[in-house]
Amino acid sequence: MYESDAGLLAPGRAGSPAETATGDSAFLQAMLDAEAALTRAQCDCGLAPAEAGRAVTAAAEASRFDVRDVALRARASGNPVTPLVVDLVAAVEQDVRPYVHRGASSQDILDTAAMLVAARALAPMLDDLARAADAVARLAVAHRNTPMAGRTLTQHAVPTTFGLKAAGWRVLILDARDRLSAVRESLPAQLGGAAGTLAAFNIFAPIDEADFADGDGRGLTVLQAFANELGLAEPLLPWIGLRTPIADLAGALAFTAGALGKLAADVLTLSRTEIGEVTEGRGGGSSTMPHKANPVRATLIAAAARRAPGLAATLYGSLAADDERPAGPWHAEWEPLRELLRLVGGAAHDAAELTDGLRVVPYAMRENLQLTDGLIVSERLAAVFAERIGRERAQEVLVSAAARARAEATDLADVLADVLEEEPELAGLDLTDLTEPARYTGCAGPLTDRALDRG
Repeated sequence: MYESDAGLLAPGRAGSPAETATGDSAFLQAMLDAEAALTRAQCDCGLAPAEAGRAVTAAAEASRFDVRDVALRARASGNPVTPLVVDLVAAVEQDVRPYVHRGASSQDILDTAAMLVAARALAPMLDDLARAADAVARLAVAHRNTPMAGRTLTQHAVPTTFGLKAAGWRVLILDARDRLSAVRESLPAQLGGAAGTLAAFNIFAPIDEADFADGDGRGLTVLQAFANELGLAEPLLPWIGLRTPIADLAGALAFTAGALGKLAADVLTLSRTEIGEVTEGRGGGSSTMPHKANPVRATLIAAAARRAPGLAATLYGSLAADDERPAGPWHAEWEPLRELLRLVGGAAHDAAELTDGLRVVPYAMRENLQLTDGLIVSERLAAVFAERIGRERAQEVLVSAAARARAEATDLADVLADVLEEEPELAGLDLTDLTEPARYTGCAGPLTDRALDRG
């Protein structure tokens, strides 16, 4: 029998921490963790004997259950919790069985498990983002003043520095880190019972009647204890039909994919053979061309960035949930959420490896700055000329000079030398200095410093 999903077509997440944290066994364990925590919470609240919590916790080990069998039996009820509860009940002693899954719905357990899986997947993801941020910070410091061509709409624009570009990558990575960190801190437990009222918990008899003066408050007490047991946030309301936590998680993950996608897009452009300004430290080979060293890490990140928005859109669409518990919107969340965690977790892992090994080629940057024969500093020349001969005349002179330089395939400075003889007001200008790209990087250095000050 073939494995259902070994990651053969998903090299971006294969072998990554995110893959381990989001696999079927990980989800199964998270559901069992939620079930055990629910029983322990009721023990904490005096609604179940302490031995019940210990027994269910001991039985709630994923290795004791057949994940494939649970998956196949889930077709009957439409979710995997129902068959899992049957198996968990059978795994404990008779006197403990009444306390398994007591008061909860399948959605309570699966939603809570999803939050546990997300929290566990986000931890290594945040570590990888921190590694990537540190790596690009080192690049920004080392190349604070390394000049390169700034490109807009695919064309050379004005000079910039590689340090500023790397600092920009770092800002995006930190933006992603902050969003994911905030979401991780707010991931809530889910407990609402059949329709989000916690009604069942109010009718369970306490072990000691003195534990509760008001039966109506038992459900809220169990909710708080349940969240505490799991290390998740206590929600203001049960969110079985209020899908803000899923939408927030989707948004932060999609943003992270896009932020890393910007880094990848720049690396893919700059590592083109005819540009050659950066290379991946460990490029990938080709099955037919021995000379190739493909930017594989950047390629996989770019692929993730293109897929993530569509997955997030499905999760946002599930906000429009009908009734107290929806039929369809909830079920539509499970696979996109896992795939989004996998994609972004894999991309973050690739980004950490990519940035740590990225090689910068300053001499190629310097050579590429000369490709336009001085035209890359036309903005500077326009400003200087305008002070002497007016803005309109300066524009005419430079447009004409640029056209001649392109037509004759000559350096702009040589053409302007002739122009200066015809324009007395421009006499005395140092064209060598004015047309040197490295001397027109503006505030790139201070901006880099400013970005690096961000913690």
